Amino acid sequence: MTNPVITFLPYQKRWLQDASRFKIGMFTRRGGKTFGACGEIADDCFQAEIEGRKTRWTILSRSEATAKEAMEDALKPIVRGFFAAYNRLATLVPPEFEEGEFYAPELDATYKTHEVRFPGGSRITALSASPDAARGFGGNLLLDEFAFHRDSRRIWGSAFPVAARGGHKIRVISTPNGKGNKFFELMTAEDSRWSRHHVDIYEAVEQGLEVDIDELREGMADEDAWAQEFELQWLDAASSWLDYDLIASCEEMLAGDPVRYSGKQVYVGVDIAARNDLFVIWVLEDLGERLVTREVIAEKRISFAEQDALLASVFDRYNVIRVAIDQTGMGEKPVEDAIRRYGNSRIDGVLFTAARKLELATVLKERMQDRALAIPGGDPVLRADLHAIRSRVGPTGIRRLVAEGDTDGHADRFWALALAAGAAEAAPAEYAYRPVTGSGRGGFDDPDADDAPSRSWWRPPLGTGLRGGI
Repeated sequence: MTNPVITFLPYQKRWLQDASRFKIGMFTRRGGKTFGACGEIADDCFQAEIEGRKTRWTILSRSEATAKEAMEDALKPIVRGFFAAYNRLATLVPPEFEEGEFYAPELDATYKTHEVRFPGGSRITALSASPDAARGFGGNLLLDEFAFHRDSRRIWGSAFPVAARGGHKIRVISTPNGKGNKFFELMTAEDSRWSRHHVDIYEAVEQGLEVDIDELREGMADEDAWAQEFELQWLDAASSWLDYDLIASCEEMLAGDPVRYSGKQVYVGVDIAARNDLFVIWVLEDLGERLVTREVIAEKRISFAEQDALLASVFDRYNVIRVAIDQTGMGEKPVEDAIRRYGNSRIDGVLFTAARKLELATVLKERMQDRALAIPGGDPVLRADLHAIRSRVGPTGIRRLVAEGDTDGHADRFWALALAAGAAEAAPAEYAYRPVTGSGRGGFDDPDADDAPSRSWWRPPLGTGLRGGI
């Protein structure tokens, strides 16, 4: 007896054999959920070929990169394997793999498509998710990693009527991503319409998934991220400053790649390391309407000399306009050294008072809410670090931000990003010029003075040499 061309684990087989019209699955990261879902799609298309009918499937992925990944890592090997198996039973013409484009006139946007075309007319199309893409393609539907789709409710509102109108099948798969998205609602709704599948890391390994749980957990070094990504726990984001849905909406797979730097001006945030904390440099390139992450440097237990060298490398490789550095405690000397090396006009030392931290975090959150900031995607440790900051209101009514949970960076990545966003916010702007006549009450460097600018976050003009004013 010959070995099967494609091997599926028991939980993947259960998914393939479940013929329910509406089917949803929450699977552990690294569990092969996309592979299993694509197995059902390929099998349906080959069955249609043999029976002389046509079927159509649309796969909406969270991004163009993940749509291509679904095609390259799942659909292509599965289709080729299934063709080899079915071709023994019936003479078939092999399907073709193509790339194309889909134009959405309402957004004046073009999306790249990845397709499998069968000789009998069946077709599988994979592309990045958007409400227009959901309306523009009919047939059966797979929403891949749906909890991480931008505008998940709008996509659902566009996709469901199109698929449901023709009696087509709807498949939804994902790992959890907080409670603020449509996937959470679908997975937890009390109804009998949906066939639900739930496979965490422990069940997957028990059924044959070849991963070392202890090694994976230790390597992740983040219990919150582990609980969500692998144990499939719904993390309550109610008190989080940045909820998972907001973080996911700003994630892009191409962000964070220094090779894609286009030479425009950049803003940098530096969170100084103390003992076991992370030293983090976050580089944002200003592309006009958006700030795009070009590099995130995170190192633990390195000397101040090594930290200085890393910052120097950033100045060597980028057109640095402004750097905001955490000046609190151990940051005093690094800030002084940076000012001496790069000048007052490009270095801002920031004292992390409760008020200043709230100001920085507010600028960051507003940037993300406006979709004016792009951060690296697909990094659960980074995602958990950004999510780790909680908002607390004390007995006096004063709001403060605290880092909860044992994250890998103790939210150091969050503060480096907030500093970089604050540095961009303090970029050259139109100010009424007023010479600095000295410090103390009544001077321009006193925010409580009567003649200071009347805004909640005042900043000195660029180049005055006043520190801490982003």
